[in-house]
Amino acid sequence: MVLMMKLIRQCGYILITIVVVASTANRVIGEDIVIAKLRYGGGGDWYANPTSLPNLHYEVENRTGISMADIEEDVVVSLSDPNLQSYPIINITGHGRIAFTEEERRALVDYLKGGGFLHADDNYGMDEYFRAEMEAIFGEGCLVELPKSHLIYHCFYDLDGLPKIHEHHGGPPKGYGIFIDGRLCVFYSYNTDLSDGWEAPEVHNDPPQKREMAYQMGTNIVVYTLTH
Repeated sequence: MVLMMKLIRQCGYILITIVVVASTANRVIGEDIVIAKLRYGGGGDWYANPTSLPNLHYEVENRTGISMADIEEDVVVSLSDPNLQSYPIINITGHGRIAFTEEERRALVDYLKGGGFLHADDNYGMDEYFRAEMEAIFGEGCLVELPKSHLIYHCFYDLDGLPKIHEHHGGPPKGYGIFIDGRLCVFYSYNTDLSDGWEAPEVHNDPPQKREMAYQMGTNIVVYTLTH
């Protein structure tokens, strides 16, 4: 698989487009790919970082040739949305409490088993609530730390694990995953805040190298999702 991804990088846009179309044909035929922002209950600010996903869409297409939707604001979806399966990737972030209903929990499992992918990005403050929801759905210990050798860190850009973007509190960044039938279907970026790095440069005044690291990791998440 590593060799395959090296060939993708070497051969350029055409090969990666073929792989993406083959992997997502049952959900996005004839449509540009959208990463949807997940609206949730509980009082947390699910709407945080409003420029992040539009910027990430632009960067992923510019860097890989994957046809991403040209969006000026978040495309918002809830777990009860009948069109949930239309989105190959959904993103959840925020600073506070997250609460799903039992119906939403079942819908998330169906979405993931149907080939969907959830990227959770801790925006400092959601960790305990996100973990509690995942354990309520998948059981205690469901979130496992991914080694730096995992392909999500190497599938397009060759990274040394999860990059650190914002110093909300001490310690290294950590990437966690949940697997269903051997497939990574949830990726949780903790203690880094990738979404802040994807925001417009004037929002957080991050140095260019930090924003570049965030975009490289974001690109890897999209490429990994669409090829697995």
